[in-house]
Amino acid sequence: MTNSTTPLLPEMAQTWQQTLNWQPTSQQQAQFQQLYELILEGNRQLNLTRITEPHEFWEKHLWDSLRGIAPQGQFIQSLQEGASVIDIGTGAGFPGVPVGIAAPNCKITLMDSTRKKIVFLDKILSELALIDAKTIVGRAEEIAQQSQYRQTYDLALIRAVGPASVCAEYALPFVKQGGLAVIYRGNWTEEETTALQNAVNQLGGVIESIERFITPISTSIRHCLYLRKVATTPAKFPRAAGIPTQKPL
Repeated sequence: MTNSTTPLLPEMAQTWQQTLNWQPTSQQQAQFQQLYELILEGNRQLNLTRITEPHEFWEKHLWDSLRGIAPQGQFIQSLQEGASVIDIGTGAGFPGVPVGIAAPNCKITLMDSTRKKIVFLDKILSELALIDAKTIVGRAEEIAQQSQYRQTYDLALIRAVGPASVCAEYALPFVKQGGLAVIYRGNWTEEETTALQNAVNQLGGVIESIERFITPISTSIRHCLYLRKVATTPAKFPRAAGIPTQKPL
């Protein structure tokens, strides 16, 4: 049910097709609109996002979320096959909720340490009827040490602002061997690649690729880092809460 006072999101069917070789169905488009309305409503209490204008929301939350899981403009193969996905530090539900809408056979877990956000996301998942999505309240450093979550996911997504080596330390312990961690970034430099390489080696991963791309509306530069899990992550990682950020690998 569309709220008459909420602006409509742009459809952008051609842009979806050209950039990701994919277009939302009418049902998915309706779910994106409903998500937008729920976020605008939740924003009044929770300060979820500063991005509320429809085109900006489409680009920075929907398109950006899905571009991360579509290296070279194609959705990651395991998503077609019903991958298990964890979104670490999901906040207002990005990228995990758009991924859940776009890949409905996947099992999505949204994790955040802020209980209020998780309560809000539970409401969103039920309103959008995303029955294969669930939430966990907690910090990556603690949850990734629990056996039911450790090395059990095909895909770990992290769209956060900390150094990439910290993101890698949070994400790779969740990923099963052969799986992938995707780190969403704005800018990226060669020096950062060297530091990340060192961290990833210690965590049982390799840098499979680093993609630079331009967003379709505001033409901003974005990067995604794709880390392939090739060996078991040593038990000491992730280190205790707070240490990864204070002493990045």
